[in-house]
Amino acid sequence: MEKIGLIAGNRRLPIVFSEAAKKRGYHIVAIAVRGDTSFRLKKYVDKIYWINLNEFSKMPEIFKSEGITRIIMAGQISPHRLFSKEINRDKTLKELLAGIRDKKADTIFGAVAEILEGQNLELLDSTTFIKDYLPAKGVLTKRYPAFTEWEDIYFGFELAKAIALLDIGQTVAVKHKAIVAVEALEGTDRLIRRAGKIAGRDIVVVKVSKPQQDMRFDIPVVGANTIKNLIKVRAACLAIEAEKTLFLDKEGSIRLADKNGICVVAV
Repeated sequence: MEKIGLIAGNRRLPIVFSEAAKKRGYHIVAIAVRGDTSFRLKKYVDKIYWINLNEFSKMPEIFKSEGITRIIMAGQISPHRLFSKEINRDKTLKELLAGIRDKKADTIFGAVAEILEGQNLELLDSTTFIKDYLPAKGVLTKRYPAFTEWEDIYFGFELAKAIALLDIGQTVAVKHKAIVAVEALEGTDRLIRRAGKIAGRDIVVVKVSKPQQDMRFDIPVVGANTIKNLIKVRAACLAIEAEKTLFLDKEGSIRLADKNGICVVAV
């Protein structure tokens, strides 16, 4: 049974990946980050190592001790931890962040990838084994967008691509062709809540991949939490980029969207 390594961040993506890999007969060894990774992951992997963020330098050693050469990154580390004191407690991580040109997501993840690959660890495409979670183009819900909502979707798509190119974020909220909110470090859920406070109901949220998306990390992801936050602010639509956005818990999420009159579109 071939071993594969998993660097597990927060939310459900590490679990979804582990389930898919296990079905294909892989032995999963996960490194979980305290304070971010769900304790539920333990049930879905063969072996799990828990580390603190300030023990980043231990990761290559752990994978080597397990005879692992191929690894996946799934899930994120909470952005606020970038500014925490724990960063300074790991020499490798401290030097990495001090030596890069900026703190954009691609810059940080790219530097992490270089360190791992320098230890003869191959970082795989994050959608390995889970490409069926990438919806094809089309309307996913029973309700189709109204004409004005389509206008907001395409308006927002162009804007989202522009901020994604700059690696600022990958999501925007618009209403009647007005830019309500732009995603930064806070993430999509907080963007939605902020946009709801600003513009009230019927916002349109658009999430895309980066124009030159590195499929090894920072893949756009939506799921049940996304829909729940849209419901809270009484949003009108969610648009995602077709075949480049992971949709977790898709069936249940679409049922929830249908129940609340929210349309979901892959464009």
